[in-house]
Amino acid sequence: MQKVSKIIKLTLIIATYIQFKKMPNTKSAIRRVRRVKKQTQVNRIRKSRYKTAIKKMETLLKEKEKEKAKKYFSQFQSILMQVAKSGVINKKTAARKISKTSKKIK
Repeated sequence: MQKVSKIIKLTLIIATYIQFKKMPNTKSAIRRVRRVKKQTQVNRIRKSRYKTAIKKMETLLKEKEKEKAKKYFSQFQSILMQVAKSGVINKKTAARKISKTSKKIK
């Protein structure tokens, strides 16, 4: 009975990873695939926040609403540095974007 439940569990675990080209062979590899899948979702969320922050700042600058842009700038800077800290984008890229937008605001 216990052996059957182990086989069922393993088949369920392996069935969730059919979408990958190579099947994980060890337990640690299976766990690693699961962790990478979760981390990919987190990174997508972070990248989305980054892109929306840039788009919002660009629209504020295009519409020449400098007061709103100045108020949003600290939040914009915070979002970019959080994303850079987590490694989704390079820290120098974030610094460059912040620098360029601060020049446009002034």
